[in-house]
Amino acid sequence: MQERQTETTDGLDRAYKVLIADLVGLRFDAEGRPDAGEVRAYIEARGGHFHDGAYKREDLPPGIHFFYQPDLSAEVEIIAQTADGRYDALIAAATFIPKQAVFPLGGSRIGAGTGNMRSASWGGGNGEGGTAPLMNTPGINSRATAQMVMKAILNVIPDLPVDVLHQRVAAGDFDTGRDLKSYPTAKLEGRKMAVLGYGNIGREVAKLARAFGMRVSIYARPSHRQWIGAEGFDFAPTPVEAASGADVLSVHVGLGRLDAETRRYANAGLVGEAVLSAMNRGAVLVNYDRGEVVDTAALDRALTSGRLRHAAIDADLFKNATSGVLSGPMLPYLKVAERHPGKLELLPHAAADTDHPSRVAGACQAVDQIMDVILRRRVSNLKGDLPEGYSDAGSKVPHGIGRVSVATLAAAAADPRFLDLHDVSREITDTLEAIVEAVQESMTHQPTRGDVVALTTLLLRQRRLIDALGLDGPAEA
Repeated sequence: MQERQTETTDGLDRAYKVLIADLVGLRFDAEGRPDAGEVRAYIEARGGHFHDGAYKREDLPPGIHFFYQPDLSAEVEIIAQTADGRYDALIAAATFIPKQAVFPLGGSRIGAGTGNMRSASWGGGNGEGGTAPLMNTPGINSRATAQMVMKAILNVIPDLPVDVLHQRVAAGDFDTGRDLKSYPTAKLEGRKMAVLGYGNIGREVAKLARAFGMRVSIYARPSHRQWIGAEGFDFAPTPVEAASGADVLSVHVGLGRLDAETRRYANAGLVGEAVLSAMNRGAVLVNYDRGEVVDTAALDRALTSGRLRHAAIDADLFKNATSGVLSGPMLPYLKVAERHPGKLELLPHAAADTDHPSRVAGACQAVDQIMDVILRRRVSNLKGDLPEGYSDAGSKVPHGIGRVSVATLAAAAADPRFLDLHDVSREITDTLEAIVEAVQESMTHQPTRGDVVALTTLLLRQRRLIDALGLDGPAEA
């Protein structure tokens, strides 16, 4: 959990009310309920007030009051409680917030995207013309999502039928020398992974794929080319080029901007016929991004032709509590799944939202953001336009995630380990110069075993220090 000094909000002129419309803890308490205790303690340590339930229009002392309603999901219920502006601000994760909901001081989404945050109060992101700041907590669940992407891939590559082998071994019906040859498999090493997007999640996926020995090609904006190359990945100027000859495609571009006239997002249908046709036959698609990014008609055709053999999709699915009517970006995939049984793995936008530490960390960061807006009119991780009268505090992500900024370097320079990095780097330079000098003096000279041990030890120490100081990543422009 994040650490923050206790502060008082007694000087506030009135009671500020914040709605928390999602779970802020995913572990269960003794009574079998998701436990919000960690976030509650964090709020109270920061001088706020935590209420379990809705605001009842009672008199409240001046301060910042958080009202926890994780089961508030039906649109009609949300509108009934929020259309009159009784809550000043909002914290949500996956709950769909309709346009009619009013939060005059702002909102924060636990996670990277803001596709479900549709209140007209916001001045940007997915809002429409409002004046309140909309924020998010990017990077909080980047590693959890990336790990789920790799899990989806490992479910089908290598394609060893673990369940079948387990059953045969448990039954004593297997001879390794005689039967194992009937179960050939292929490894991930040497295969090509195409990653669309070089944001926090895309970069983490690329790093994990490289750890498995995969070749990684990344489609991103040209401004990222330098850093993609510096990290040892291949830069692709188009999604088709990234997907060309790929065995796996993982999507992490987001929806992009909403066109005011067409009401269509810039990246809707980005993964279509051209991209899927460029992949190797029998390839795997993972869309743990936004459901709309994939053209489901093209996906249907690719599964039919065998161009794709498997697709893993993670997207929102909403069910009306009264009518039972389904909606959300997962909806068109349901028909594709019916046509191709066993070839699709569908998740209800769960890959990034079911990790307890990530949810707690994201909720605590959202609390910080809302309190900073109320107390200081300061906005961090802004989505969209900065409202008049507010200052932009820039982006804040977990240690080691995202870009290396001036603030990152300043924090690293103040860390005692930075001097260790300086000393190790100097030793590396001295060692390299000694090796080069020895080789140049005698054209037949070969590095000694001692040279190998000394240099690799120093390089590994430098690598660990760079990681520990959060300096492993592309620089912020």
